[in-house]
Amino acid sequence: MYVGFDIGGTSIKYGVLDETGVILEKSAIPTSYEPAQFYQDLLTIIEDAQSRHTIDGIGISAPGIVQKDGFMLTAGAIKSLYGENFKAVLEARTGLPVAVENDANAAAIAEKWIGNAQEVANYLCLVLGTGVGGGIVINNQVYRGAHGMAGEFGWMVIDQLPEEGNIEESSINKKTAVVGGLIRLYNLSGAAVPGFEPTQDAKEIFDRAQQGEALALKLTDQFLTDLSVGLINLISCFDPELVLIGGGISANPYFWERLQARLTITETRHEAINYLRGQTIAPVRPAKLKNDAGLIGAVYQIHQQLHR
Repeated sequence: MYVGFDIGGTSIKYGVLDETGVILEKSAIPTSYEPAQFYQDLLTIIEDAQSRHTIDGIGISAPGIVQKDGFMLTAGAIKSLYGENFKAVLEARTGLPVAVENDANAAAIAEKWIGNAQEVANYLCLVLGTGVGGGIVINNQVYRGAHGMAGEFGWMVIDQLPEEGNIEESSINKKTAVVGGLIRLYNLSGAAVPGFEPTQDAKEIFDRAQQGEALALKLTDQFLTDLSVGLINLISCFDPELVLIGGGISANPYFWERLQARLTITETRHEAINYLRGQTIAPVRPAKLKNDAGLIGAVYQIHQQLHR
């Protein structure tokens, strides 16, 4: 048995999984940005799991740039955890082997293990959450780049740059992430509207759009356009067989219906890509494992480490 953690900027999902990737139990807690409390939360969960199961190892899926030894060069939105080494700390405090993987890489490899990419050798996986993570699989192997930074799709700039200040305001993270993009922009835009009710739920924004709310329609329309632009940029650069999209929003049928329609329009308006549609332009599909992908991919890595 393994304990798996999927660390996000808002919450930490965790569970106990068996060696085939089956989740036996799972739950979630809010993410603490204070390092001492962060580690204590993880240790409490591990100790609780050990009281009921024989735990062989710990798998961690985390945002940011993860180096081979578990050192977190960055940790996504969790600035206080930059420079931490989850692997070293938890191995020292638990006596168990630990594997740490970037969250989007974990989601990508989970789809290869038991998801929608089992028969696919070259594919991309985007995870839409607090930011936008990316996993790149080339010839059945996760591509990490020279410094573990490959797949930071959210850093791509897709819009006109602001005249001054941080140009990340024009990035995928600020445009097509669910929390840092859609929800943030919706609440900012709605603040001046009388009677506006802010939300932290992307599904609610799409529900309001489906009900005809003008602001929700406008913001989700721009969100889908920006996401489509990002997707055709990635397809052009990597020529994958398949693109998978994960994260909670990937379970929303209305999101998929509108995304496919907008992607078709965007690809059709690009002359070179339009010529290759139906031939070499990769389809975009939902990830099978959805919110569980990070958890499963984290455990896959420790399972592989212990059974080489």
